[in-house]
Amino acid sequence: MAGTPAHPFGIDFGGSGIKGAPVDLSSGEFASERTRVETPRGGRPDDVAGVVAELVSRGASEGTPVGITVPGVVVRGVVRSAANIDKSWIGTDAVRLFKKQLDRDVIVVNDADAAGLAEARYGAARDRAGLVIVTTLGTGIGTALVHDGVLVPNSELGHLEIGGKDAETQAANSVREKRDLSWKEWAKLLSRYYQTLERLLSPDLFVVGGGVSKHADKFLPLLAIDTPIVPATLRNTAGIVGAAALAAESSSS
Repeated sequence: MAGTPAHPFGIDFGGSGIKGAPVDLSSGEFASERTRVETPRGGRPDDVAGVVAELVSRGASEGTPVGITVPGVVVRGVVRSAANIDKSWIGTDAVRLFKKQLDRDVIVVNDADAAGLAEARYGAARDRAGLVIVTTLGTGIGTALVHDGVLVPNSELGHLEIGGKDAETQAANSVREKRDLSWKEWAKLLSRYYQTLERLLSPDLFVVGGGVSKHADKFLPLLAIDTPIVPATLRNTAGIVGAAALAAESSSS
């Protein structure tokens, strides 16, 4: 529509689905309805890039920047890990791949980092100064560090070694479900994890995301920690919102 401002487009790429929407950065809300497409079987880079191009052609204004999340470590546009996607992503220059397909400005970011930045800008940690650590509790533990609104990427603090074991193998929500732990039992394991983060980083706020965050009242009050801790508010929109915000910043710098 004439006179309507163009909005950056965010895409959240996961193992089962690829979702995209334009984002109004004044509010952190979608500027139009989100579109979702199944992740191509195998989820190889070229196939995913084709689906991303389809989503962009459907919903992004011409020339607007695009931010894309990847469930892996991303260093200067190159994917360095692939826990839940095809291993062929490792070593892939994702920025070059997507730019070739989309012919526009593109940024690629770790999915937890995008969600964490969105929570700091528009969600549970909005206007909070200092160090915010956003954690997503699911199959594993994803983390994002945001200091005074600036993202510190690829923290991967779910893989801290605690008691000789990978933290997420002890305290992820999947552990609670697999072992059929009570909220109180799980809170003891989570407390140990968050206490370790406190000792290492002295954060000003923890934000807890992931599907289990909708039950925050059942376990957050049980945690034996000193740092304030709150549930995430953006939930499944956070990855798209954070990716779009980073894309807009990248294109204007």
